[in-house]
Amino acid sequence: MNDSTYTGPLFIGWDVGGWNCDRNASSRDALVVLDRERNILGQPWRGNLRQSINEATNTQEWIQALLKYCQVEVAGSPESVILAIDTPLGFSQAFRSLISGQGAAGSIEASADNPYLFRHTERILFQRGLRPLSPVKDMIGSQATKGMHTLARFAPTNPSAGVWTNSSNLTAFEAYPAACKPSSLVREMLQPYRHMPATNQIDTWETKGFGYGIDHEDKRDALLCALVAWLFQFQPDALFQPDAETPQGEGWIFVPCDALTAG
Repeated sequence: MNDSTYTGPLFIGWDVGGWNCDRNASSRDALVVLDRERNILGQPWRGNLRQSINEATNTQEWIQALLKYCQVEVAGSPESVILAIDTPLGFSQAFRSLISGQGAAGSIEASADNPYLFRHTERILFQRGLRPLSPVKDMIGSQATKGMHTLARFAPTNPSAGVWTNSSNLTAFEAYPAACKPSSLVREMLQPYRHMPATNQIDTWETKGFGYGIDHEDKRDALLCALVAWLFQFQPDALFQPDAETPQGEGWIFVPCDALTAG
């Protein structure tokens, strides 16, 4: 679908590749754009967003660049863009204090509880049955800094934990496609994009079963992010929300509630 008259909210999923991911055949930036009915607009895209991040002079130019990559045309600036980003969008408070010379954390024991390696949101997800990655130890620092750099340029306002905006029409937050695997809600939402029926969790994630241009895992993950963006707007109670102890500067991973075990 490519509708130049579409003026409703847009839901964009961004699976983030490293700064120089054009040299990496297996992992690159990928984008999927959905409308309010969860139709894929234009075509899913895969490549490197570095040039668009460098060249855009403001938020609206960057949004238009994303839409152009996906062959989506809209009349003027979109009224609302919800962008779900698959990369850590912050470092832990303890890690930032350590590298800035503001002091050390207490005793360090289990890896999953290490406040240098994992943020508050990740430590909670470990307790709820998931295994999130660390931007410090899991070789995703390039992706993380790319995401954070992009927010600093185009969505610099952080009104609440885990949410960034440009104080206008762009809202961005962190999603985690791997955390969607146990979610029956997301599994059901994925079915319309498949041309091969999936009867179990493993089949649902097989890339070869998808249509609509979802021909690579990066694009599948971007689709998952876009679906989480849709949930963020229309079914926020379906997503695990920040608690009162979440440091605002660390960010938060918004994952489906039904993907979690009891805490």
